[in-house]
Amino acid sequence: MADSLTEPDHANCAPPQSRAVAATFAALSHPARIEILRHLSASRSCCCREVVDHLDLAQSTVSQHLKILVEAGLVRFEPDRQRSRYQLDRAALADVSASLTALVNSCCSGR
Repeated sequence: MADSLTEPDHANCAPPQSRAVAATFAALSHPARIEILRHLSASRSCCCREVVDHLDLAQSTVSQHLKILVEAGLVRFEPDRQRSRYQLDRAALADVSASLTALVNSCCSGR
């Protein structure tokens, strides 16, 4: 018997562009990741430790959130000797804004 909370995965039937937008929005779906983006937007780049100090979260937790943001293309990662540097990808974030605007406009254009 199937679990009543599980749904069939229909993501594969969606166009690639919709899947990409959904993956990006999923990366933005955690409050800590939003705060990381805000923190990164205030500086040119910073290391994980600086984000940890700002958010008062465990280093492993911040590292995992940064990894998700990097994989989504919203944050750039650069190795810098013993500390990795992270930087907000402003162009990618502007693309997210444009995607959301296009979605809202397409859904609300029939009003």
